[in-house]
Amino acid sequence: MLKIYNTLTRKIEEFQTLEPNLVKMYVCGVTVYNDAHVGHAMSALVFDVIRRYLEYRGYTVKYVMNYTDVDDKIINRAKQLGEDPLALSKRYIEDYARDLQNLNVLPATSNPQVSKTIPLIIQFIEGLIQKGHAYAASNGDVYFRVTSDDDYGRLSGRKLDDMQAGARIEIGEAKDHPMDFALWKSAKEGEISWESPWGHGRPGWHIECSAMNLAELGEQIDIHGGGNDLIFPHHENEIAQSECYTGREFSRYWIHNGMLQLGGEKMSKSLGNIISIKELLSQREADVMRMLVLNGTYRAPLMFNDETLDAAQKNVERLKSGFRAAPLSAKGLAPEAASALVSAAESAKANFIEAMDNDFNTAGAVAALFESVKAINTARDNGATAAQLKPAQVIFRELANVLGLKLEEKQGSGDADAFINLLIEVRGEVRKQKLWATSDLIRDRLNELGVAIEDSKDGTTWKWN
Repeated sequence: MLKIYNTLTRKIEEFQTLEPNLVKMYVCGVTVYNDAHVGHAMSALVFDVIRRYLEYRGYTVKYVMNYTDVDDKIINRAKQLGEDPLALSKRYIEDYARDLQNLNVLPATSNPQVSKTIPLIIQFIEGLIQKGHAYAASNGDVYFRVTSDDDYGRLSGRKLDDMQAGARIEIGEAKDHPMDFALWKSAKEGEISWESPWGHGRPGWHIECSAMNLAELGEQIDIHGGGNDLIFPHHENEIAQSECYTGREFSRYWIHNGMLQLGGEKMSKSLGNIISIKELLSQREADVMRMLVLNGTYRAPLMFNDETLDAAQKNVERLKSGFRAAPLSAKGLAPEAASALVSAAESAKANFIEAMDNDFNTAGAVAALFESVKAINTARDNGATAAQLKPAQVIFRELANVLGLKLEEKQGSGDADAFINLLIEVRGEVRKQKLWATSDLIRDRLNELGVAIEDSKDGTTWKWN
């Protein structure tokens, strides 16, 4: 039984869907006003793996990730560049879509945009006003009345009285209560706006996701996800306005990933430590970033630096060795040894599923992959043929795909690979005879040809540099 941690209840819970074998999942996407960074990549990868595993376990997943293409940051950035706000956001949407594709993130079932959801947003706000949960202020704004929701604050664990103590009403706002939040903002001169019952304006941030979620998935969903920096106020406000509008529970499970940290500090534009996804992928393959995320616990902070990236790179290379071909001269394993290899692969698969069923424990799942690699490499070193390796490698590939790992080697020609395998085999025999100088000569000459050799207790592996 799959169990996941629910931010709303602060407990590990058995996963049960609203409808049999169907998961309705909404994940907050990016505000598209600049290049997406590695923090965005972390969140995208976390929920891509969760989605992949749910599908692996037999669920149909309706996966919705939105684009916020109407926002103060977009308007300000467009002014700086002298560009139309919607044209700017369209360009960055296309860029981010390419980034996700390059990270091997599966396409969402749908990617709604704020600018295309305005009529429903207005209808949503009108409904909240009619029910007494919102009010139109004298300045043309519309605010949600937080005191109308008795459960306000339950996601973040905050009490309204405590929040009110540190809150204040800013100049230009016309709120009844300091914690009331904007559903609709009256337009300032020169800003992009739409006609509404309250005059020209645009949506507030929080109402956008509630409306897009309603349009794509309906009144109730199974999973709502995002970074833990969205718990308050964004997701707290989503719950309040959605449940006050529909009168039904909004999301059964809330899943939040931890934040990416660079050198021990959170990424920040003010600190100048933002690294774009494009910059990362110009230096590292996508599997390295994915492995960095998989090695950790999705709910915990993730350290991003050269040391952790190098460690992830080594893990990726080790996993790649599981797909190396058997030498052409392989003599073959005894039947009982070949059977033991398949059993080891099946055992690793069981351990993989057990780990992932425990709140998507990807570190445990990766450990299961290493079990497979060790069994495969040991069998290859003991003379397994390609046919004998194949069943275990098929299982290994199946599990790697669940985690979204491509594990693609840089390849030479088939003849070159076969010849290198032969040299590695000869070097193994030389090492058994303790002819270390000859062994080192083979290693060094291969290195000159662009072939890196690594010796470990699990055997010898190689890769093209």
